[in-house]
Amino acid sequence: MTTAQIPAPFASTRGMIASAPDDAALVVTAEDFERLLPRPDALRPWITEIAHIPTVRPRATAFTHVPQAVTSIVLRTEASGRRDALVLGPRTRATYANPNKPAGCTRIRLAPGASQALLGLPAAVLTDRVALLSDLPGPIADLAADLLELDPEEVASFLEAELPQRLREDSTRRDHRRLVNDAVAAMDATTPVGELATSLAVSERQLRNLFTAGIGVSPKHYARITRVRQVLAAAGNTPWSHLATDSGYYDQSHMTADFRSLMGVTPDRFFKGRVPAPTPCQSITRPFES
Repeated sequence: MTTAQIPAPFASTRGMIASAPDDAALVVTAEDFERLLPRPDALRPWITEIAHIPTVRPRATAFTHVPQAVTSIVLRTEASGRRDALVLGPRTRATYANPNKPAGCTRIRLAPGASQALLGLPAAVLTDRVALLSDLPGPIADLAADLLELDPEEVASFLEAELPQRLREDSTRRDHRRLVNDAVAAMDATTPVGELATSLAVSERQLRNLFTAGIGVSPKHYARITRVRQVLAAAGNTPWSHLATDSGYYDQSHMTADFRSLMGVTPDRFFKGRVPAPTPCQSITRPFES
């Protein structure tokens, strides 16, 4: 994967982590096991991806959960048969965990600005949090029990049939969602917020507010996540100094500091598999409190 092809924060991390040949097995993400499922065009305004991860068993190497400015619905099934429908808010920093029980899941990644329409809450309320889908006030929460009964291949067609008739967006909210989508599409790691706002014909303050509510992080933090994910995608045989410049950093020290801030470890240690110790999975907030 070249620098120009790096995944944005709204793309899956599937296959994105490049490393030195001898270290390829030392850094593992859950998305390494992920299989994309077809997504009907009718769901495009609200859902970017639907993917399935088969049952993953406990392993010696911790999973890396890369920072990602995405809100996801996760339909989790343990080998024991227990099922949960969860909502994972945007992740501002990396976490490292080892699954303690065999489990698989289907992930439904929401489009920029779609959290309010589907979940009844702005994405900013969900940032770095986990909630039960059934606890949330949005229309898709009513489908939680039905979603858990479906095979992964049935999820997309079920949502295509059910969601459009349940969603209620007035013209203002629809325009805001489209503006957030346009901002994400136009933004890169080095675009000043003021310049982006001007190109979209809105004030900088309005763009910041809509972006944070719709994405879950500020434009500045979104840009930081973008740069770090670019490093993850492009690292390998490229010298760190060149990678820093290509990724939009001032210099290598700036890249190292930002990477360590978001990933918890320097790039050199990360790609050698010397990651922070695994921590327990995030606890579910229940009942959900804004």
